[in-house]
Amino acid sequence: MQRFMVRQWRSRATILAALAVAGMTLDACASLNNKERGAIIGAATGAAAGGAVGSKNGGTARGAIIGAAVGGAAGAIIGHQMDQRAKEIQQNIKGARVERVGEGILVTFESGLLFDFDSDVLREPARANLRELAASYDKYPDTDLTIVGHTDAVGDDAYNLRLSERRAAAAAAYLVQQGVPSAHVKPAGRGETEPVAPNDTEAGRQQNRRVEVAIYASDKLKATARQQALR
Repeated sequence: MQRFMVRQWRSRATILAALAVAGMTLDACASLNNKERGAIIGAATGAAAGGAVGSKNGGTARGAIIGAAVGGAAGAIIGHQMDQRAKEIQQNIKGARVERVGEGILVTFESGLLFDFDSDVLREPARANLRELAASYDKYPDTDLTIVGHTDAVGDDAYNLRLSERRAAAAAAYLVQQGVPSAHVKPAGRGETEPVAPNDTEAGRQQNRRVEVAIYASDKLKATARQQALR
């Protein structure tokens, strides 16, 4: 009952959660300049505020993709670009699951591939994978990224939430260091609230310990696609 009440409180306090993410992001972004830090904090606030909507669409990451869809001919143009990008990410990033979702791409990493146990420090193989993702962004710059951290349900749920926030912030900060514009990176942590498998087995818990990267069209790409669709 107590855990249920905590989760209900979270859904009514998404802005407060966003501020918590923002504070942790500062720690993860020590090497960034003030403009980059400010942009990530603002993006984190928006991502957390949209969490309740996202969770109704299969999770925050999937919800971000679905919410960014434009549909019609413009959506088809965006989808074609995402088809090409998804193939390249699948080829170049090892250990990640790549899915085409609507007009975007969902990239899922098991947390164990990115971080050591109970840590928010990126492992070297994780840095290599994120460098590849940043290189992909160089080729397809008119997109936004929402990075969502998740945990299993073992341990204190408040601690799990903070850990997922720190991990999302660390991944976001590293992508910015690799040249991805900070205004296009939105970190968010969801702790144990969006499981994809039962938490009563180790196999299920392993699936739930993950970091998702949602890739979808920016406002600029949407405008360009709409113009192309009218020709």
